[in-house]
Parts: sequence; C-alpha cells; structure tokens
Amino acid sequence: MPLSGNRTFVGFGFGAIQAGLFLYEAHRSGNFGRLVVAEVQPGVVKALRDASGLYAVNVAHADHIECEQIGPVAIENPETAEGAEFLAKSVAEASEMATALPSIRFYNTPSPGSIHRILAEGLMRKAALGGPPAVIYAAENNNTAAEALEEEVFSLVPAERRDKVCSCVRFLNTVIGKMSGVVVDPEEMRARRLAPVTPNGDRAFLVEQFNRILISRIRFDDAPAAFRRGIAVFEEKDHLLPFEEAKLYGHNATHALAAYLGMICGVRQIAGLKQMPGAPAFLEAAFVEESGAALIARNRGVDPLFTREGYRAYAEDLLVRMFNPYLGDTVERVGRDAARKLGWDDRLIGTIRAGLRSGIRMKRFGMGAAAAACALDPAALSERDVLHATLETIWNQAALNSEERRRVLHVVEEGREKLKLWRQRQFPHLENLMQARS
Repeated sequence: MPLSGNRTFVGFGFGAIQAGLFLYEAHRSGNFGRLVVAEVQPGVVKALRDASGLYAVNVAHADHIECEQIGPVAIENPETAEGAEFLAKSVAEASEMATALPSIRFYNTPSPGSIHRILAEGLMRKAALGGPPAVIYAAENNNTAAEALEEEVFSLVPAERRDKVCSCVRFLNTVIGKMSGVVVDPEEMRARRLAPVTPNGDRAFLVEQFNRILISRIRFDDAPAAFRRGIAVFEEKDHLLPFEEAKLYGHNATHALAAYLGMICGVRQIAGLKQMPGAPAFLEAAFVEESGAALIARNRGVDPLFTREGYRAYAEDLLVRMFNPYLGDTVERVGRDAARKLGWDDRLIGTIRAGLRSGIRMKRFGMGAAAAACALDPAALSERDVLHATLETIWNQAALNSEERRRVLHVVEEGREKLKLWRQRQFPHLENLMQARS
C-alpha cells in the first residue's frame, strides 16, 4: 500500500512496537503522506536507508505468519546535527507522534539529540508557524509516561511561550496489550521463514495481529473539534489508570507467571505450556480468580471489563493469544529482568498486594513470585533464607508497612512449597495440585 494523505507521523525509537504498531498502523491507515523515525543506532539507520526506507514486519495470525512491507520511512539519527534538525522540522509538521523507548529514562539524556530537546524545539516551531495540532503517544509501559515526557519537554520551553505551545499538543498515555519481539537467531528466522527487517539483515520484527490499543482521551480545550486522529483504530478512554492496572496486574502478571513456570519445568516457549498438564487451567485461574477478583473489587462500575464476565472474556482472549505458536514467544524473553518484575509495585508482587487488600488468597501468583526468585538464585527454591534475602534486596526500602511485607512474604513462601512439590513429583497436573490440600 503506497503512502497517501497529507499528514506526517514521527516516531522515536525503531523497535518492534514502533515498527510493528505505530508506523505499521499509520501506514495502513492511508492517512499519512510522510513517515519519519528517529533511531540512534547508526547501523540500523544505514540499513533502512539502503533499503530505500522500506522494512518488513512479520505479523502472527492465529494460523499463519504474514509478512508486510511498510514505508518508505525517513530515518534520522538525532545524535547528528543534521538528524536533530530534520527531526525538529518534522515534529513541527507532524499531527501524530510516538515514543517507544526502552524506558522513560531516555526522555532526557545529556546528548544534544535528546528526545525532549527535539520535541521542545519542534513544538516551539509548530506554535510559531501555526503548524497542525498534534498528539504524542507515550508507549514506555509506565502509568505516568505522558506526564513525565510533558514535564521534560516543557522544562525547555520559555515561560512566555508555554501557553501557545501547550495549546497545540497533547501528551497521551497508552495501554499496549500487543505482544511483540525481535528475533535475532538466524536459524530460527530461517526455520520460521521470517523476513528480516531489511534485506540481508540479521534481525526480524515479529508482532501479533492484535491492535486494540487504549489511549488517553484527547481534549483540545480551545478547539475541541480541530483534531481528528489519522490512526483511527486506537480507543480513547476518559480514565486510563484502571486499564493500565489491568494490563500490568492482569496481562503482564500472567505472562510473567507463565514464563517463570516454564523455566522451572524446562519449557522453552510460552505456547509449550499448553501441553503441560493443568498449566492452562492454572493460568486461567490465576488470571480470573486472583488478578481478576482483585481488580474487579478495586474498579467495579468503571467499565464492563471490571465484571466477572468481562474480565473472564479478557483473560480467555489473552491466553489464546499467549499460546499462539506462530507468535513463538519464549520464556526467556518474557521472563527477562526478573528483579524488576519482582518489584514491590510491579506485576507479580503488585498483583499479590492488590489481592491481599481485597482478602483474596493469591496462591498461584505466590508460586509465580517464588519461581521468579529462583530465576535469580536457584537456591531460593530449597533455602527459605535465600528466598527472603533475594526479595528483601529487591524491595529494599520500598515496603514501609512491615505487616504487609510479612503477609506478602508468607504468600511467596507458600508458593515456594507448592513449587517444590510440583517439581519433586515430576510436574503433575498443576491446577489439581493447587486445589489439593498440602
């Protein structure tokens, strides 16, 4: 599909989410005549330029993988003076932008090409020249990413210019439930017939077909009817936080739970857990009866999602997608950075805490947290002191409530006992084991 329309889209970071969601949907919409992306890796910039700005993304459907070509995309390195100038000019002309960086820490760096500098310069030009109103999707998997980015950008805008700049841009949080990854193993790329990002490239983007992305409600107070999104498939919500929690404590938590169980029983791919006796039933029960019960109690009446029927449908749909063999997600990828995922407010411990506050027994997520601790130190499975030390090091001073800390540790200890039993018995039906009295 050739580019059409008179809009400009600008992305920051050329990874799987930028390439396989934002640029992909902007291209498919038919509303954008220019696609621009910022990337700091010189090799990636050169490869895309050598391919005339065209790249491939592999889309996993339920029964096959389809390769789609996207572009042309103009790519620039913000670390160069020419690249920073091109990107600032493009920001002034853009109506939609997206940051898809490893962390919100990358919003503000010492580099002259830091994202917040380019955005500030581009937005000031937009305001001065009467450029089109714009939205910026912040896609860093952080509940307050948009606010953090806005603060960094406006720290560089002089006070006398802030009102005018503010009137032409909105920073939006996102809830991105789309699973994606980068495949770098040459043999896997060949075996699965994945198209490399660019011809003769050494990596491939693989994303699922899913594109139901939630974003903050867009409100331009001075001209409420002046803005219409080019990427129309995204869904606006008045209050995004409950859905962000459902993503973190539902989707992300269950995905991580699956990964750490897979590590314990030697399953390489998430889809392989479907063949483990009782694992699918265990994951569904964790999702619905533990995570779901906690979030429904917390957000009842906010949206049909936060009902037993709505949350069960959400869980069933996501589990089908997790087990998609064409997505080929590995337990290694999903389970990486176990220390972060065991953080006091993160997906495993945060879910346990949410459940305990509602009086729910979080035994399955307790087992998952124990398995994650074992990924950091295998001795945590056999030695209680090692388990405690592993968790205490991660939490440090985060947990100020000693009683809550004690209760969470107790849940994880109980989970460790079930985990030991499951392994000792050579991995019997997992959900039956959870239901049995120990």
